[in-house]
Amino acid sequence: MVVSFATYERVALEDPEEQWELFGGHLRKKPSMTQEHNTVAFWLGHLIQNQVDRKVYQVRVNQSRTKRADASYFIPDVVVIPRALMRSYGESGPIESYEQPLPFVAEVWSRSTGDYDVDEKFPEYRRRGDQEIWRVHPYMRAVTVWRRQPDGSYSETVHERGTVPIESLPGVAVILEDLFAELP
Repeated sequence: MVVSFATYERVALEDPEEQWELFGGHLRKKPSMTQEHNTVAFWLGHLIQNQVDRKVYQVRVNQSRTKRADASYFIPDVVVIPRALMRSYGESGPIESYEQPLPFVAEVWSRSTGDYDVDEKFPEYRRRGDQEIWRVHPYMRAVTVWRRQPDGSYSETVHERGTVPIESLPGVAVILEDLFAELP
């Protein structure tokens, strides 16, 4: 059954114990995640939050939504939101969501959502124009990075070790060995 944005927002607000997403008019409940997934998402958010200017950016882990007006609401695992954008919304909507392109969006691979992220979410993030998109794979201990280019296309690189700069957030970088240090 295809649902409207208004119906989606009502479901998301009336069922706060679940995390609902919307793609192509279809509701999708975000499943529970593994310990490895949650650990990596938390540490990625923590590592970034410790490097950004809190007066300029807010880091959310599995809380905020991205929105594309004609297609979707997604809950990224990690997202960086400019505070100026947050202030511009104020109390304008029933749930926290951002339609404007964001500087950083990340999804952590999991068995339950890996294909969905690649097939549905990442193309939507690119259509939105998000500046830097990461897929973090906790089991392979690797990060795939897509960076928006001046012509609107995206470059893609894979990193398995070392320091990975977040180019959309000047001065911010993630040391992969630190990111994956808490994993068994």
